[in-house]
Amino acid sequence: MSQPKKPERITGIKHVFAATGYSIGGIKRLMHETAYRHEVLLYLIVMAVLATIGATFGEFITASILALVLIAFEALNTALEEVVDHISPEWNEFARDAKDLGSLAVMCLLIANGLFLAYVLIQHLILI
Repeated sequence: MSQPKKPERITGIKHVFAATGYSIGGIKRLMHETAYRHEVLLYLIVMAVLATIGATFGEFITASILALVLIAFEALNTALEEVVDHISPEWNEFARDAKDLGSLAVMCLLIANGLFLAYVLIQHLILI
């Protein structure tokens, strides 16, 4: 069986369009992850809560940035899991550790999002 030929390197403006296509492919792949779908739903809920309490524009932007960083970490965690599963389809301690560390990174961002939301809620509801 022959190896597939490596695609030619794309440069210039074509690279921008190619990179956009790769990112869209990543979003399509991530849509298959339950955690990602939950995180998007959580973001929409947070935006609704912020709107309800009269959050500032800066608070909306900060919550959106934190959500985007969370999604980026979720994408990297999913990529890590894909690579680990490809390298080691059977159970391995290193595979478990790699996946656990990726999960920890996502959990840290979930906590950061939650702490920010708690801060905003305290500022708007308790310290009025």
